Order: sequence, then structure tokens, then C-alpha cells
Amino acid sequence: MKKTVFITGTSSGLGKLTAKYFASQGWNVAATMRTPEKETELTQYDNVKIFKLDVTDIAQVNTAIEQAIAAFGKIDVVVNNAGAGTYGALELAKEETIDWQFATNVRGPINVIRAFLPHFRAQKGGKFINISSFMGVTTAVPVGSLYNMSKFALEGLTEGLYYELEPLNISLHLIEQGGSSGNNFVDKVIWNEHPEITDYEAITTRVKQMMQEAKNGPLDDPQTIVDAIYALATGASKQFRTVLSAMGNQLMEMRRSMPIENYLDTVAGWYK
Repeated sequence: MKKTVFITGTSSGLGKLTAKYFASQGWNVAATMRTPEKETELTQYDNVKIFKLDVTDIAQVNTAIEQAIAAFGKIDVVVNNAGAGTYGALELAKEETIDWQFATNVRGPINVIRAFLPHFRAQKGGKFINISSFMGVTTAVPVGSLYNMSKFALEGLTEGLYYELEPLNISLHLIEQGGSSGNNFVDKVIWNEHPEITDYEAITTRVKQMMQEAKNGPLDDPQTIVDAIYALATGASKQFRTVLSAMGNQLMEMRRSMPIENYLDTVAGWYK
């Protein structure tokens, strides 16, 4: 019987690439996105079915999962990929933006995981692969407090769940990615700004500049991220936390090698 993977956020970028790769390897793929009516690529695969899903809408989460299970009989692996980011000084963030950031990157995976747990318990096993960022495990970024908060929270959520779900044969894994070619994350960032408050302009401008430089510079191959996800899904890798970004690995090593105060001062100096 074919294995089935359920993937959130497959309309573009890493999510779509992952869905296409699993399909090419003979897996059934439940591909989810907010606007399935716009999808043209994934519809070409016989072993891919598309379901409407906004991870912040609990009713939609439950419906999509019920439909996917009905379509394929069972789900073996869930990839929580859907996510988004807001940057800019915390003081300038609108209330709805703060709530949206948490709802998308933290409550979204929670909604999906909770909805799948009865299914995984019934079949005596399952696997969650949560797509995080090296910024959730190595360093926060100036004027990125809300995005970093969401990824730090996802790390804690996943690690905490490990203990309660491992006895049920339900495994959890984290992928710590960084910038990869073909990923339009930078272009989709929502910036918190206020025309009358200029105190944060210098550091915000510097962060924007560095993000563009990173986007236009050498980036990680997105296929390496897909390969890591696939290795976890198949059991070829059993790592709890896989740090793929070259920058992420460098920062982790640097953070381990010095007192946290020195590390924070060093990173702060990059943005001056």
C-alpha cells in the first residue's frame, strides 16, 4: 500500500517542490493550500489530490484532514510547511499583525497536529515534520522579534510534544532551513512601519539591505531541504533536529563557543 504524505502550504516554494518530489517517488500526496482553484502544476499528478486549507481556520483544518483521510484511507506523514513572516520594530506592529504571525506560524501547526492525533493514535503511529528556521534555534534577527518568536515557539512546541507522543509511536522532527534559491520569503515579508516614528529607520533599513543581499547572494539548494524531509519521512534519517542552512550551522557553532552576551554583541555589530 502506498504511503501518503499531507503537506501544508504547497502553492509555491518549498511546499510545492516537496509535494512534486514525493509524488515523483510514488507517494500519495495530500497537497493543501488556501487557493486550490489557482493551482495548475500539482493537478497534473495522478497521485496528488489538492485540498483547500488555511491553517488558521480550525474548521477548514478539520474538513481538509477528513477529506484527505477519506481520499487516501490513511496518512503516514504530515509536513507542517505553511508559514509567513512579519518584520519591523515591535512597537510599530499592528495588533492584527501580531495575532496573524502567531496564528500562522504557531497556532497553525498546533491546529493541524491536534486534528491529526486521533488518526495517528488509531493507526498506532505517524510522523510530524515541522519546517522551522535556523532563526528559531540559533539567533534572533533585529526587527524580527515576532517572526523569531514564532519559530522559537515552534521549536518548543515540537520538543515538548516529542515526550508525550513518542510512547504512542508518533515521532516529531524539525527542519531548520535558511535562505534557498526559489524561495520568495523576502518578497512576501510584511513590514511594520509608521510614518511618524523614525527612531527604528536605521536598523530597519540595514536589515532590509542584508535580507536583499542574502536573497541575491549564494543560497542553499532547496532540493537539499526536500531530500532531508524525504529522508525523515522514509525513516532513512531519524534526526530530531536537522540544521540545513550553512549560515545556521555556522551560527550554532559560534553560539556554542562564547558566552551569550558576547554572541549577542557580535551579531548586533553586523547590523550597525
